[in-house]
Amino acid sequence: MRADARRNRERILAAARDVFAEGGPAAGTEEVARRAGVATGTVFRHFPTKSDLLRALMKDLLTQVTAEAAALVEHGDPATALFEFFTGLVRRTAANRVVVGMLDVSLDEPIASLTDAVATLLTRAQAAGAVRAGVRTDEVMALLVSACQGALHGGWRPDLRERTVEIMLRGLKSGSKGE
Repeated sequence: MRADARRNRERILAAARDVFAEGGPAAGTEEVARRAGVATGTVFRHFPTKSDLLRALMKDLLTQVTAEAAALVEHGDPATALFEFFTGLVRRTAANRVVVGMLDVSLDEPIASLTDAVATLLTRAQAAGAVRAGVRTDEVMALLVSACQGALHGGWRPDLRERTVEIMLRGLKSGSKGE
């Protein structure tokens, strides 16, 4: 890809992040083009459909989120890293309306990478005695999706969001009911 085409693609993705964060998936590609400083045709040359643009945006966001989880795996405290990741992702969702969509979209490889990172965070938290032994990765992923959906669609105030996430995380912790 030529350097100018690569720059246009990056400008389009950067503009799309802002436009879709503000307006959700229903926002228009015309606004993306305007903010990127390119013609609508340039957007469609890079991303033939709006779905292609959303998919690329979600893939980039998922790559960022997975990198954050991997950094916590590498450098985080095993007893708290899973909780930090969970809370951070829900906060990010409340601020960025597109994040929750990436958790449900079929981007097999990136989703597998995120799931693997969450599984590692979970295993490390369990080994540190911070999370109940019977908790499974699919359960943590379901809680993440639920919390992100609530943050996005539930009209949760920040205080309600924080309390709700705390209740969810308390249920994962060792010594909680159900262990």
